[in-house]
Amino acid sequence: MVERSTVSSCNPARPDDVVATHPAGTAADVDRAVAAATAAQKVWARIPVPARAEVIAAAGAVLAERKAELSHLVAREAGKILAEAGGDVQEAIDMATFVAGQGRAAWGATVPSELGSKLCWTTRQPVGVVGLITPWNFPVAIPSWKIFPALLAGNGVVIKPSEHAPACCEAFVDACVTAGVPKGLVQVVHGFAEPAAALATHPGVGAVSFTGSVPTGRKVAAAAMETGPRLVSLELGGKNAMIVRPDADLDLAVDGAVFGAFGTAGQRCTSTSRLIVHPDVAEQLVDRIVKRVGELVIGDPTDARTDVGPVIEAAAGARIGAMVDAAVHEGASVACGGAAVEVDGCGGTFFAPTVLTGVQPHHRIAREEVFGPVLAVIEVADLDEAIEVVNSVEYGLSAAIYTRDVNTALASVDAIDTGIVYVNAPTIGAEIPLPFGGTKHTGNGFREAGTRGIEQFSEVKTVYVDYSGHLQKAQIDNRPPVQGGGAGR
Repeated sequence: MVERSTVSSCNPARPDDVVATHPAGTAADVDRAVAAATAAQKVWARIPVPARAEVIAAAGAVLAERKAELSHLVAREAGKILAEAGGDVQEAIDMATFVAGQGRAAWGATVPSELGSKLCWTTRQPVGVVGLITPWNFPVAIPSWKIFPALLAGNGVVIKPSEHAPACCEAFVDACVTAGVPKGLVQVVHGFAEPAAALATHPGVGAVSFTGSVPTGRKVAAAAMETGPRLVSLELGGKNAMIVRPDADLDLAVDGAVFGAFGTAGQRCTSTSRLIVHPDVAEQLVDRIVKRVGELVIGDPTDARTDVGPVIEAAAGARIGAMVDAAVHEGASVACGGAAVEVDGCGGTFFAPTVLTGVQPHHRIAREEVFGPVLAVIEVADLDEAIEVVNSVEYGLSAAIYTRDVNTALASVDAIDTGIVYVNAPTIGAEIPLPFGGTKHTGNGFREAGTRGIEQFSEVKTVYVDYSGHLQKAQIDNRPPVQGGGAGR
């Protein structure tokens, strides 16, 4: 008998600390999960939308009750410092509240008919079962972005979480079941490439939602579309930039750069990766950022005193270090950081918050996603040129501009090609009620969160009701000709 492989997640700060172990799923496991979710969905879809919303609201309440323990689990399994881990869980609580509210909001639109005694409206219907593939860096929040809207729309769910954060996903689903989500409606399959590929191509899955890297997202989308028509939503990478103009509040810009670049050890798709600063304030701004970085505490994320935790695994640290070395080879200088550091009592990989100066827009470090605590400083004087630099990469997720000039701010908002733009705030910090997503290679047009979050998990149905009692012909020229008039007044 062949022994089945397993998925074990480890504390990235202390790799010897095994957080959870689960069987590695196979295509057959995906088959069983889809079948179970399909059976449960048939019952769930018949429940009125407001009643579904009440269950989702209850799930938010359970998450709130368990916030402390879930936050500690996120810190231990994903390596996020406690404050950020608590924010991860709070985001799921807030998402439950928002999505539950949508259960009593408009579900479509009504329009006047061109004919008499006829009604026209749209509504939404579930796609059946949705397949979700989620990353480790927001192990509670991102499942909530996807699962709650999918449930409100009347679907069943099969989720394949990251192999780095299986326990967080299990804890989230357990909270949902405790709150009243029917058993079987949300299925979890752990593992690596095999269950992910099976989920993306399964004929019983009506929609696929993926959050992760651009190369993997392309493979998921191609496979999903090749095997059948299904909704495919992608949330991929970012190379987010902060523009700092000479009139900016530099205290505020320092706060934003440090938080945006080094929060979550730079492991957010929205992390601030490029600092495009006017030469008149560049030296002063960099000096102040470097000073602030020197005050950051790098350490165990479960210690409340820690400001920057580990990167997810040793391979990530090696990749980040190689990108920094390549930047120096291209001509950049290391203002601070630049290498992995050791933390007493921890055996994980900690990469020092790094600031690189002398970076040019064509350098690799200015164009490719690092997904680590590295800030590349690019000096640009002209505003139009600065915006061109922002827009010159393949990603279009988030950007920010710091200025006291409202005209400069609003003109930049119009010109920047990203899905999210901040003024006088860092590139991280998206809120629940508004759509989240990007342009270009960051995504494929869908948005998560906000009222548009439900769109990726439902189909629009157009309804016409004719109560005239006789045949009426739309789009048939049955209007009398317009009579010509005189030229006078």
